[in-house]
Amino acid sequence: MSATPSTHAGPWNIGAAAERSGVSARMVRHYEGLGLLPGVARTESGYRQYTEADIHSLQFIKRSRDLGFSMEEIAELVGLWHNRRRASASVKKIAQRHLGELEERIASMQAMQRTLSHLVHCCHGDGRPDCPILDDLAGH
Repeated sequence: MSATPSTHAGPWNIGAAAERSGVSARMVRHYEGLGLLPGVARTESGYRQYTEADIHSLQFIKRSRDLGFSMEEIAELVGLWHNRRRASASVKKIAQRHLGELEERIASMQAMQRTLSHLVHCCHGDGRPDCPILDDLAGH
């Protein structure tokens, strides 16, 4: 639990910002370096100071990562999120493209699962040297 009271309105240091957003301090720095979190204020001694808006942006990025969006897609989504004149069609296009990629990966993994399940079923798993799993991996 943070020593910072929940009523504190910021600014927060990187540790508190990480805790509040659910993103590690290392990833906060990474996202800032990628420009996903631009313009973070700093103290005279160079320490980062995060605002409530920064925390909200970090939560947006985290949720996007949790849904499997790439960093490039997240950059696009953050830009659209901040652009109040955006067309929702632009956002939907990104999400639909990502959904299609997820569906392809799921189908591929299901095919791998079926193949491996069949090979495991065909293998006797006893003391004999012949093994259909190794045969398949070897291309026989």
